[in-house]
Amino acid sequence: MSPSAPSSSRLSLRHALPLLLAASFAPSVQAADLLTITQDALANSSSLNASRSTFRSTEAGQDVARGDLLPQISATGSLYRSDSLESQHAAGASAGAGAGAGGSTSGQDYNGSSLGVNVTQVLFDASNWYQYQQSKKQVGQQALQLEIDQQQLLYDVSSAYFEILRAKEVLDAREAQSKAIGRQLEQAKEQFNVGLVAITDVNEAKAAYDSARAQLISARSDLQVSFEALERLTGKQYDSIDGLADDLPIASPKPATRDDWVNLAMTSSPSIRYAEAGVDVAKSSVDIARAGHLPTLNAYADYAYSDNDIDALRGHNENVEVGVQANLPIYSGGSTSASVRQNTYSLESTQYDFEDQRRYTTQQVRSLFTQVVNDVESVDAQREAIVSSRSALEATRAGYEVGTRNIVDVLNAEQSLYESISNYADARYTYVTDLLQLRQQAGVLSLDVIRGTNQWLRDSKRVSLDLADTQRRGSPTDDIGARPIPPTP
Repeated sequence: MSPSAPSSSRLSLRHALPLLLAASFAPSVQAADLLTITQDALANSSSLNASRSTFRSTEAGQDVARGDLLPQISATGSLYRSDSLESQHAAGASAGAGAGAGGSTSGQDYNGSSLGVNVTQVLFDASNWYQYQQSKKQVGQQALQLEIDQQQLLYDVSSAYFEILRAKEVLDAREAQSKAIGRQLEQAKEQFNVGLVAITDVNEAKAAYDSARAQLISARSDLQVSFEALERLTGKQYDSIDGLADDLPIASPKPATRDDWVNLAMTSSPSIRYAEAGVDVAKSSVDIARAGHLPTLNAYADYAYSDNDIDALRGHNENVEVGVQANLPIYSGGSTSASVRQNTYSLESTQYDFEDQRRYTTQQVRSLFTQVVNDVESVDAQREAIVSSRSALEATRAGYEVGTRNIVDVLNAEQSLYESISNYADARYTYVTDLLQLRQQAGVLSLDVIRGTNQWLRDSKRVSLDLADTQRRGSPTDDIGARPIPPTP
């Protein structure tokens, strides 16, 4: 081995190290399914992490409130030096005459030290006690808020995931529509060139093709935006995600009645339980305000130590005091009574909020249940619409070839078919997201539900974001739109 080989190796390592570090901090680009992406979101979501921090802050507030009920110990100490001067003179004597003119001057200098220790223990303080009880209720309420935020994140991630799949199927339909109408435009031009059709047929086909191309461009944009929305929720990039199986069962939700879902929501919805916990917290605020009328009772012990060297005497002073101290509020300018009224109205407000949340959840659950049931029928109807539209297109084309239909009829039939395909995809994904939202409003959307939904995703139907490739796949008819339309004869 040549002597320069080790140096070359170290140089390569120095060049590679920055690239390795950059790669380690770059957002990950990967393929994933719904369960993996949901787990990423639970770990990386900024909003959910903020909710977790708020919950921990509320937990710390409980410790603060408990500390007011525990012994309070304080200590003070000092070291000091005192210099004093006393000058006295007889009446009428000059201040500058000194001691010989009937006056005297004396001084005293000494060092000293002191130490004090105070211990206080609350024996009865209703205000501090109710504040501690309220802090525990606030922790429970914030735990429910964390559950609300987590279920919301599960729905948001699922909705964003299936929005990508929806956008991809719509894009595929728009691409197929653009190609089909492009072929129709090409055929119309060829027929015009040999005198079989009028220029109006070419113009009609060109207008339909331009409209299809505009829809295709919009669909491409929707797919890209959908991927970016998912990245915002997880903090990661995904080059592809698994697609939804064709044999996904489309069935009515279970339980099978609206009332069953409403009853489930009344017991399981974290939003309802959060509003109910708010009522309990408000009741504690009223108790705290009323406690302002009650006396407080504290036990205390004081120890004081002092020492100095005045007159060159030795020794020190000590004092120990142990006792019980009571404080009875008599009049505070009416602020205590006003605070009671204020918190009573706040309690009344939270009770109305609780009732409003119950009504809102009931309405949402009923509406979503009805929507899911309708989605089941809509998917079936849209599937049949594809069959009918395809048959209609074939019949219209046959009529166009024998002269009983015109090109407008063919173009309308083409658009109707691909609109039906797009509507079918939209209906399937609407069913999935509505069912997940129904579970969220009922308070039963969990990672297990996401895991069950994930079983209907297929790697073979993977959807990727490759705009360049997408544009290439949509480009076979680009030259058609660029060709000039023959002038009107």
